[in-house]
Amino acid sequence: MGKQSGAHIVWDWNGTLFHDNEAVVGATNAAFAVMGLEPITLEQYRALYCVPVPKFYERLMGRLPTQDEWELMDDVFHRHYAEQRARCGLAEGALELLEGWTSAGNSQSILSMYGHQELVPLVRRLGIETHFIRVEGRTGPSGGSKAEHMVRHLDALAHTVHPARTVVIGDAADDALAARHAGAQAVLYTGGSHSRASLETVGVPVVDTLQEAVQEAHRLAA
Repeated sequence: MGKQSGAHIVWDWNGTLFHDNEAVVGATNAAFAVMGLEPITLEQYRALYCVPVPKFYERLMGRLPTQDEWELMDDVFHRHYAEQRARCGLAEGALELLEGWTSAGNSQSILSMYGHQELVPLVRRLGIETHFIRVEGRTGPSGGSKAEHMVRHLDALAHTVHPARTVVIGDAADDALAARHAGAQAVLYTGGSHSRASLETVGVPVVDTLQEAVQEAHRLAA
C-alpha cells in the first residue's frame, strides 16, 4: 500500500481527546495523601506538572521519591483514576472534529502514555475506534517520556503516513518534544495538564480549543 495523500494527526488521549482533568487531579491527590502531602488544585497541577512524573512529585516533596515511594504512589494513582474515569468523556466537540478530519481524506491515530490494555477498550466503548488507523497506549513502566514511543508509533505507520505531514496534538510539553524527536510537528492545547505559560516555552503553536488545534494541523501539514 502506498502512502496516503492526506495529512495525519497523532492525538494524545488524557487531557486532550479525553477530558479527564478532574479525575487526574483527584487521583494525584490520592497519591499525595499516602505520603502526607497536601492536596493541590487543577491550577497548581497545570503549573507544576512535568515528565518524568517522579520529577513532578519532587516539586512538591522537595526531593525525588524513592523507588518504593514511587511505586506506591503510582499504584494509588492508577487505582483511584480507574474509579473516577467512568465519569469522564470526550472533550467538547472532539467527535465532530474526528469525523471531519477523516471525511476530508486525512488519517489519524492515538498515542497515549495511558496503559494500552485500558486505552483500547475505552476508545472502543466511546464509539470512535473506526476513526483511527492505530490506537496505541503504554506497554512498559509508567511515568516516562513519550519520545521513544512516538518514534516507534510513526515507524509502524511509515507505510501509509508522510512524516512531513504528521502533526501531534497534545496537552503537555512532552507531546511537542516527542514530536520533535520523531521528526513530526506539534500543536499544544491548553485544556489539559499544562498552563499556557508552560506550553509556550516549547516553541510550537499553542491553542485554547481542539478546533483551533485541528485548524493549525491543517496549516502545518499543508
